[in-house]
Amino acid sequence: MSAEIESHQVESIGVVAGVVWQYLSEHEPVTLSKLSREIEAPRDLVMQAVGWLGREGKIEFHQGSRSKLISLVKE
Repeated sequence: MSAEIESHQVESIGVVAGVVWQYLSEHEPVTLSKLSREIEAPRDLVMQAVGWLGREGKIEFHQGSRSKLISLVKE
């Protein structure tokens, strides 16, 4: 994979991470499935963005009644 393609992919993940963060600031908590449906981006890119935000400590995971929920970390 060329460095140019890899750089574009990382940039795309960062952009979608911003969209995820904005969505969560308005709609949290939400399931990963709902988040993936609501954001107009490929599911794998949404999941990578969630991983990015998780790694940065920006989101937290909660056990809902039937599935896991995610929300922004309260500061």
